[in-house]
Amino acid sequence: MDPVAAITESLASYAARSVEQRSHWYSPAAAAYAATRPGYPQPLVDAVVARAGLTASSTLLEVGCGPGTATLSFAELGCRIVALEPNPEFARLAQAACERFPNVEVIARSFEDWDPPAEHFDAVVAATSFHWISPEVAYPKAASVLGNNDWLILLWNKELQPPPQTHGVLRTIIRRHAPELDRPYDDAAAVATTLAALGQPLLESPYFVGAHQDQRLVNSVLPVDDYLTLLTTYSPFLALDPGVRDALLAEMGTALKQLHGESVPLNHTSAYVMARLNA
Repeated sequence: MDPVAAITESLASYAARSVEQRSHWYSPAAAAYAATRPGYPQPLVDAVVARAGLTASSTLLEVGCGPGTATLSFAELGCRIVALEPNPEFARLAQAACERFPNVEVIARSFEDWDPPAEHFDAVVAATSFHWISPEVAYPKAASVLGNNDWLILLWNKELQPPPQTHGVLRTIIRRHAPELDRPYDDAAAVATTLAALGQPLLESPYFVGAHQDQRLVNSVLPVDDYLTLLTTYSPFLALDPGVRDALLAEMGTALKQLHGESVPLNHTSAYVMARLNA
């Protein structure tokens, strides 16, 4: 299958799940998600804020805030944020994380089930979440809560990955335990393909115009145990039988410590695509 078609099919499978299924998908890994998923690089957030003209007087709607990963970056502006999160565990974590920001309101509800107020928002933000909502609902509803020339802002963090040679060693282990998780290393071309597929629905939406996009490569280092915990927050690992997952992670951990000691070097790409309401 063509790579873009494969990604599009995978995204469609997420959006096709019921709200109930989606609202509890990450529940087993909620604490791990909050502890290990990376935030969004400040230069990327600053670029989005500048282009959208967001200030302390702006009002933002965040769709699928998770445990508040991106919420905190925008909350630093001092603006009002209404953050929707259907997963009850995530909503509680987000409320705790944003406690020092009185202008942030976390609502434990899905975007689909949420009744918008009469006011318009200056921007709708979704960080690694909008692909969980059917485009037939996501784009028109986002458009309906924005005023003229206001923005829909989509952020993504690609999965963290170790160096190519390390990835090759881990791939051999994955093939033994969970061959359905086997995938090649995401080089620059593969990352570009995935990001293009993620952003294409917004580029094609008749509700929005004047799209702009950018990305940043982020290098980091994590303790091996934290990296293994991070892996458990990704959907393919969440779907594994617990016994298979435990055996896989144990062998991966041994290999990583042999190769890198107690910490593993990683990289990932953070990106955004944003567009104005087509008024």
